Amino acid sequence: MDSEVGPLRTVLLHRPGTELKRLTPRNNDQLLFDSIPWVDRAQDEHDRFAEVLTGRGVEVVLLADALVAALADERAHAAAATTAVDRRRLGNELGDALAAHLSTVDAKGLADVLMGGMTFEELPHAEGASLVRRMHHPHDFVVDPLPNLLFTRDSSVWIGDRVAIASLAMPARARETALLDLIYAYHPRFRAAGRAYGAHYAPVEGGDVLLLAPGVLAIGVGERTTPAGAESLARSAFRDGLAHTVLAVPIAQDRATMHLDTVCTMVDRDAVVMYPAIRDTLQAYTLRPEADGVLGVVVDGPAPFLEAAAAAMSIDRLRVIHTGLDPVTAEREQWDDGNNTLAVAPGVVVAYERNVETNARLEDAGIEVLRISGSELGTGRGGPRCMSCPITRDPL
Repeated sequence: MDSEVGPLRTVLLHRPGTELKRLTPRNNDQLLFDSIPWVDRAQDEHDRFAEVLTGRGVEVVLLADALVAALADERAHAAAATTAVDRRRLGNELGDALAAHLSTVDAKGLADVLMGGMTFEELPHAEGASLVRRMHHPHDFVVDPLPNLLFTRDSSVWIGDRVAIASLAMPARARETALLDLIYAYHPRFRAAGRAYGAHYAPVEGGDVLLLAPGVLAIGVGERTTPAGAESLARSAFRDGLAHTVLAVPIAQDRATMHLDTVCTMVDRDAVVMYPAIRDTLQAYTLRPEADGVLGVVVDGPAPFLEAAAAAMSIDRLRVIHTGLDPVTAEREQWDDGNNTLAVAPGVVVAYERNVETNARLEDAGIEVLRISGSELGTGRGGPRCMSCPITRDPL
């Protein structure tokens, strides 16, 4: 896969499930949600999203199904039962009891626990007393749920024919990468794929990685991706021949702009939708491999992002379509993921219907907009791009 806009053929989605039903007013902030979603409506909205994609000829692979298939391998099952146990929090005795229990459940049951979590009340009682169990409320989690699995873009990203397993910055999301590791290592369809990055490296999240053009990556550096992560991924991409230029793009370190794709996404070969407040201030450092191809990288800049991107893409300029018509509308629609579009082909994108002004501006610029509802899906701050991990696209 070499672009953001080549015709989409296969995509990884996660239909929201039990993990969203674990959210309460006590834990939603810790689990990175701004409010408590209506889960049945979120599932209905996600089903419509998947139907829009399949209606355009896209194969939809559901993460839960892929995880169950991977866990059918005994090695994956054993590894998963181990990674779910936080012995620093539970202690060895209760940790042993949890690991023993998880080793006995089938692949579907284990997948449900890995995604949806488990409370102390749901863990079968082990023999003997446990201070850890006694001092926790029955509804406290012995295995934390993973409500952000919905945002499959962040935990892995495909570059060329290789997959990069993200190194997620937030503690609430750290265990997601273990599940993706299992899927890509043990699912029959994916286990032959090479790796472009690993979860044990410096923090990089897929929402910060844009494939601007064949051989050209942009990596946002902000709340979730560090400079070390951006440089490490760049070096890996250069070594593997996946890129000749990487743009490291500093972005504000706050909730509204947690990833580069919250302020800018590709909508056509030469066009982006962008939050206008950052258009003239967004900068980029340009990274290229040293001439001998062996000893590291050359770093230039910073320079204006739009100029650096156009130069790297070998085009005269990037067309920019703004989020909203005025500063207030732009800020509202940026918060509501107006920039977070998923291209299914050049000039065809999926977007939340609520971003009325942005969608109108996209259509005025010749972009076809496939609208979906996101009143509940958006409570975790993520749009169609965040909710999708493209696996294969046709080359441009």
